Amino acid sequence: MRSLGLFILVVLAASCQEVQRPEQPEDLIARDKMVDIYTDLYIHNAARSVNIRVLRSNGIVLDTLIYRKYEIDSSQFVRSNAFYTSDLDDYHAMFEEVEARLMRIKAEYDSIAESKEPNRQRRDSINRMERIERNRRKQLLEAGESTIQVRDSSR
Repeated sequence: MRSLGLFILVVLAASCQEVQRPEQPEDLIARDKMVDIYTDLYIHNAARSVNIRVLRSNGIVLDTLIYRKYEIDSSQFVRSNAFYTSDLDDYHAMFEEVEARLMRIKAEYDSIAESKEPNRQRRDSINRMERIERNRRKQLLEAGESTIQVRDSSR
């Protein structure tokens, strides 16, 4: 029993070591720019999950697009991300900003979609009327052909 207690004490002592925060990299990406990057990453991941075949067939690599847009490289992003993740409170605040931005973007797209909605309903009504007219003409033609066939067979 005594050795079990000693073993648990050693494990607890070893697991309670101090975790050091990584040093700030020389090429640290600014906090606001990281929020922009995270926002774009979320949008690109959504696009990737919806249209992965289209992206692959066109040879589009979304991460590369982000690196080019923000003029960074992957290792700089990894170092900056590691630095920001070491402070969970600030990291959480950054993602709250990302979420707020995504909600604003969604609201903008929703308002655009709503403004186009009356036009879409009008187009749907026009298309429906055109289908009805085509069907009516088709029925008239079919009725006319059957009348012609009936007359021909009576001769």
